[in-house]
Amino acid sequence: MAKPLRLIDLFAGAGGMTEGFESTGKFKTIVAVEHDQQAAATYALNHQAKRVYAGKIEDWLAEGRVPEADVIIGGPPCQGFSALGKQDVLDERNFLWKKYAETIIAAKPKYFVVENVRQFLKSAQYEEFERWTQPGKPLEEYILQPYLLNAADFGAYQSRVRSIVIGRLRELPEVPKPEGAFSGRHRTVGEAFASINAHVVETQFPQVSFEYNGQKMPGPYSMQDLHVTRNYTQLSLDRFKEIPRGGNRFNIPTRLLADCWKSHKTGSGDVMGRLRNDRPSVTIRTEFFKPEKGRYLHPNPSVHRAITHFEAARLQGFPDDYKWAGSKTSVARQIGNAVPVQLASHLGNLLAAQFHAEVAEARGLTVVE
Repeated sequence: MAKPLRLIDLFAGAGGMTEGFESTGKFKTIVAVEHDQQAAATYALNHQAKRVYAGKIEDWLAEGRVPEADVIIGGPPCQGFSALGKQDVLDERNFLWKKYAETIIAAKPKYFVVENVRQFLKSAQYEEFERWTQPGKPLEEYILQPYLLNAADFGAYQSRVRSIVIGRLRELPEVPKPEGAFSGRHRTVGEAFASINAHVVETQFPQVSFEYNGQKMPGPYSMQDLHVTRNYTQLSLDRFKEIPRGGNRFNIPTRLLADCWKSHKTGSGDVMGRLRNDRPSVTIRTEFFKPEKGRYLHPNPSVHRAITHFEAARLQGFPDDYKWAGSKTSVARQIGNAVPVQLASHLGNLLAAQFHAEVAEARGLTVVE
């Protein structure tokens, strides 16, 4: 059996990207870095990394203990240039990619993968990232291969378009473009929810806790523990009842509309929308439990609630034996910020194949695809 490839996961969150890479059986995580304590706890519950650093990446780098790695993965925070919310090109989080770059310089990987929102490839930050790979610059030994990929094309249960940048040493051959085997035949919400009971009564996670990194932490929770709903007002329930299969806020009668909606006849058709059983979900974001934030109502028109944390995690591709830590809001944020596991798994196999080809070439063998 080949020796596992050494992996570093930066901005690791709950571990969706690591889960995808490690599910290939070809990688072993040596370090994961995540500043959010509850997300780091979730990561540690599921992955046997040699070290999970629960702190800021700049503090980890300051220790001067970055090990060498074969591959680095991660998604630097993107809030400053996301299409949602207030955009701020000077948001300090926009520049955390430089800490990722510092890790590349220290760890000397052959390949790395950066995941981000689709706007990243048109941002000033990405332009500077590219400049850093020019002769005489900090990353001159590397070349970037940027792509816009839809996770649904790779077997995810949701349509989630993201920037994926594959970096490689210049001396290495170009990595084949990621091609999804599910393009044109996407998996659906109905498939994802087929084994999940739509009837939900509980509104809170179990009252359990454990100690992580010297702190008392809510959890650990099973995926089933995340199958909780909310205490909706009667007005909200009355609105949900008016929304048919595939419908949205425009199906709500005037008598049930908020004043601000009565005069707002245009805009997103996803607000207060029901997911559709026959297609992938919309992108699962961090507030999927709020129907007013998007198309997050259960697809069955007789079920009057938003999707649960369990259902959202299933749409993100997390396996049913995954464990979680944190408050309801924190776990929702961990789920919404994750990289779909199926997309990460494809990228893992793609890069592992590059190492396989390199070894075979060194031994004078013919690589069979």
